[in-house]
Amino acid sequence: MNSNPHPDLNHILFSAHQIEKRVNEMADEIAHDFGEEEFLAVSIMKGSFVFVADLIRALFQRKAHPILDFITLSSYDKGTASCGSVSVLKELSLPIAGRRILIIDDILDTGLTLQTASQLFCERGGLNVRTCVLLDKPARRTIPFEANYCGFKIENVFIIGYGLDYDHRYRHLPFLTTLTPPPSP
Repeated sequence: MNSNPHPDLNHILFSAHQIEKRVNEMADEIAHDFGEEEFLAVSIMKGSFVFVADLIRALFQRKAHPILDFITLSSYDKGTASCGSVSVLKELSLPIAGRRILIIDDILDTGLTLQTASQLFCERGGLNVRTCVLLDKPARRTIPFEANYCGFKIENVFIIGYGLDYDHRYRHLPFLTTLTPPPSP
């Protein structure tokens, strides 16, 4: 009998406690930089939803005033490899012009999605557009781009949990881990 109820999961890279601690540290940085003035926090869906929920609550505790909106962007066809262009699958519902913007995403990988989103929001009149990511994978960068706020830098591994999925599974995990075997690109 297998004692591990999830034999496809590798070791935990970041525990729920480590994630919570880092999210609170990031909230301190963001609240300091944005102050108590209202700003638009834009979540790039779907992988960032758990991170965004925790970050928004942490910002509230620090008297920051984000207004939350969602956009769905994709640089992936099927599988795990970027197709080289970004598509808007679901637009924002709020106007951007004249607002300070914080773009929140799960992973900074190639840089294409965040660079495209940043340029798009600047073109639409966003002010002081900044980016925040839970994970940064510098080994995969194809475009020179750095996030203003970063939770954890990671190696070039496929991560699941805490909102990140593989084939619509594992988003519910409270920690970040990898799969055995890793998915093929």
